[in-house]
Amino acid sequence: MIAKFAHPVYLNYIWLLIIFFFLIAIYLNRKTAKFKKVLGVKTFSFLTQNASFKSKKLKLILRMLALVFFVLALARPQSGEKKSNIKSEGIELMVLFDVSRSMMAEDIRPSRMEMAKKEIARFIKKSGSNKVGILAFAGTGVLLSPMTTDKSAINMYLDSLSIDAVSTQGTEFKSALMAAKEAFARGGVESDDSVVTRAIIIVSDGEDNEDGAVKAAEELVEQGIHIFSLGFGTEEGGKIPIKDRYGNTKTFYKDKSGSVVVTKTKGTVLKELAKKGGGSFYPVDYGNGAVEALIQDLKKLEQSEFETADLTQYDENFQIFLIIALLLALFEILISERKKIGRIWRGRFEVNKN
Repeated sequence: MIAKFAHPVYLNYIWLLIIFFFLIAIYLNRKTAKFKKVLGVKTFSFLTQNASFKSKKLKLILRMLALVFFVLALARPQSGEKKSNIKSEGIELMVLFDVSRSMMAEDIRPSRMEMAKKEIARFIKKSGSNKVGILAFAGTGVLLSPMTTDKSAINMYLDSLSIDAVSTQGTEFKSALMAAKEAFARGGVESDDSVVTRAIIIVSDGEDNEDGAVKAAEELVEQGIHIFSLGFGTEEGGKIPIKDRYGNTKTFYKDKSGSVVVTKTKGTVLKELAKKGGGSFYPVDYGNGAVEALIQDLKKLEQSEFETADLTQYDENFQIFLIIALLLALFEILISERKKIGRIWRGRFEVNKN
């Protein structure tokens, strides 16, 4: 017995099919009547002596029924209701993504920022049921995505990251850490029974232009928040390209004295923040397994239950309707529109064919 349709909106097409075929039937009847009137009954009968109008009507009905059953299959009829309880467990993660100008350096290809986006996208894909948020920072921190388990939404915000995401340039870890603290307070899970495990992942090349980051990290650790860091870039460094709207490099970023800036990654600040935060620092390079190591370390943290949901499952029955539709369509093809025995004319006289 059919309990429900997964996509009931498709059932509306059945009414359209019925109306469509009803109009076709009216059109064919009127067309036949018009030919009889113009040609005369005798001539019309002669011209259509081998045609079977009953077969034509039957084929039309079979076509309509086949399409109706195709639509029913498309609506996915379901039966056999089964209920189960699904629990979502993990930790709350806030990714602090550095969008300062130095992240555009191309000492790693295609650039530090593009490589960071690809690696974090890979991390999110493998992060399980953890709640993840995205916070862009440079001179200040801006929350782009509150914590959610919706990975498609997170990836959408991740794809949009650029140096234009934050109006104030520079690299200021202190303001980013404080912004992450506020984001946890506003969008995190509060539980009286247990403490929710929280962690911050800093994605940066490690060039900090302001003081106070370590002290801010210590404040977060006192609240039970762990800090991990991923470092992008090389110690040799690279120039920061300035590109036109077509993506071609016009020149390179220069300091006030007119010299081309070469930004280098040492990771000193990132290492210290991770150490103070009870986490780890991972220098990232293609194929070095930094993201996998981070995931393994996060799995060691205590998991929290975010939400419990009742999931109702049904057995799919669209296959039956699909098979019926295919059989009707096949039967319609096999039916001939011509009579096996018709009438022939000998001279001016019409006789039965023997």
